Amino acid sequence: MALLGDTLPRLLRERARQSPQDVALREKEWGIWQRVTWEDYLGHVRRTALGLTSLGLRRGDKVAILSENCREWLYAELGAMSASAVGVGVYPTSPAQEVKYVVAHSEATFVICEDQEQADKILEVGAELPLVRHVVVADMKGLRRYRDPRLLSFEELERRGAEHDRAHPGLFDEMVDATRAGDLAFLIYTSGTTGFPKGAMISHRNILAQARAATEAIGVRAGDSVVSYLPLCHVAEQIFSVYLPLWRGLTVNFAESIRTIQEDLREIGPSVFLGVPRIWEKLQASIQVKIQEAAPWRRALFDWALRRGGRASEARLAGRPPGPGERLGFALAWLLVLRALQNHVGLRRARLTFSAAAAISPEVLRFFHAIGIPVREGYGMTECTGFSFVQRAGEIRLGTVGRPIPGLEYRLAGDGELLKRGEVVFQGYFKNPEASAETLRDGWLCSGDVAEQDPDGQLRIVDRKKAIFVTAGGKNVSPSLVENALKVSPYVKEAVVVGDGERFLAALVQIDFENVGQWATERRLAYTNFRSLTLLPEVQALVAAEVEKANAGLAPVEQVRTFRLLDKELDHDDDEVTATMKVRRKTIYKKFAPLIADIYGKAQG
Repeated sequence: MALLGDTLPRLLRERARQSPQDVALREKEWGIWQRVTWEDYLGHVRRTALGLTSLGLRRGDKVAILSENCREWLYAELGAMSASAVGVGVYPTSPAQEVKYVVAHSEATFVICEDQEQADKILEVGAELPLVRHVVVADMKGLRRYRDPRLLSFEELERRGAEHDRAHPGLFDEMVDATRAGDLAFLIYTSGTTGFPKGAMISHRNILAQARAATEAIGVRAGDSVVSYLPLCHVAEQIFSVYLPLWRGLTVNFAESIRTIQEDLREIGPSVFLGVPRIWEKLQASIQVKIQEAAPWRRALFDWALRRGGRASEARLAGRPPGPGERLGFALAWLLVLRALQNHVGLRRARLTFSAAAAISPEVLRFFHAIGIPVREGYGMTECTGFSFVQRAGEIRLGTVGRPIPGLEYRLAGDGELLKRGEVVFQGYFKNPEASAETLRDGWLCSGDVAEQDPDGQLRIVDRKKAIFVTAGGKNVSPSLVENALKVSPYVKEAVVVGDGERFLAALVQIDFENVGQWATERRLAYTNFRSLTLLPEVQALVAAEVEKANAGLAPVEQVRTFRLLDKELDHDDDEVTATMKVRRKTIYKKFAPLIADIYGKAQG
């Protein structure tokens, strides 16, 4: 049942009063799942809010959170909001200088850290963060001998909050009552693919509008369970770990880490799952690699089951119910093979599955539909507080992102740019009026994405406006479309397509070290590290064959004529990808300029 609170702290208080003993959160400690009820959840948030208040937190102050996903992340975020302060997410994979930029730019006065590793990042640049008054650490291991007066444990913070509560009974409820729908609730920093990250200002009104619209559009319901594994400073994870659980009463299960997500999925068995494209590609690759290792009769059975599943799913995707033969074929395939594949990826119990945050290859989606996991695509932006468009059940069209969420208006500008307006649109960028004015024009949010509308009314995202380039032949090319086709291969982890102003397209390819390494080991090919693996002629031939497979599904102007293997993995620390693993194209073009020049120089010679 959706509640009526108009801010997140009010929603939490209502949820705790309505369903005090229902399980809100689950997290592993020493291999055992610990449960937190809604009543306990509110208690932790109460103590956190009052602990921060006792240390001097004021209305409008910023509280930065630097941590992997865990219970303390949510207690800190909602505790800050309960005091009419503002949460600020910081990517835990960010190096110290990036952390310093976000903490300094947001003017955070408190920083909540997960452990010693994250606290060290703050303390390393502490002299350059004069506004930071307190650094609260959830796990104090290794910090016993630290003498920085700003340090205290999360346990100590909650203890102070309990004391403050006894000294000032009723203060927490007064603070929650003082929160307003129009208040700034959260600063979500963009991934910064084209420059410094920008702090998107998200209000409680934005969040609740997103929660209402997303609930209606995707069909979550009370009692659903989700897995929290994407960074909580990303708007996509905020939807599924914070907004929807508070609005509809979902249970949040914290994965041990993003690296163990497949094992976590098998253990948790969520009913709702959001995967970014790289996760879906990884899950597909895990099946493909296993099948390639299997005996010939097992591979034949897998191919047969995939064909049967594919026929039934193609019927559904075409908008018609499968015929009796297709239903029977799918049922047999499910009993013999597909059920095991669903268990292997941990999604057999999943009722709703989504892909969002970036474009995904239709071939990857077709694979999951064939094994009985009907992944729906969605499209959104930080600046829209999450989802803008999502496919509805029974209306899945591969390559589209569905219809707008309730309450969102949209139109296409003359150059195809998608423009949006509605209650979910953010308040602007923090301390950046120029960027705000450029993005918010005449009441419309300029998305920066080029889109097309299908005849049936569903939207198709072409690419980022800045990413589209023109070949020497005058043809417009969307590099992400070609890159996604290449990344269908289990041996390709990343691809960057080049060819602006050139006669043909080429690609810089990063191999999947784990899968290609296993392939090489099975063939007794010697290598010592990533670079030596890429230099093997057999690996070059393997990738060449995968490129040809991708080309078979592309138009002639989109086909990759040649490629070069990168001799290193693209790294966040080297400024080649963002914290969310999006490629920084300008950096790649600059850093690998000699390699790109070599491609076209040899061709011209």
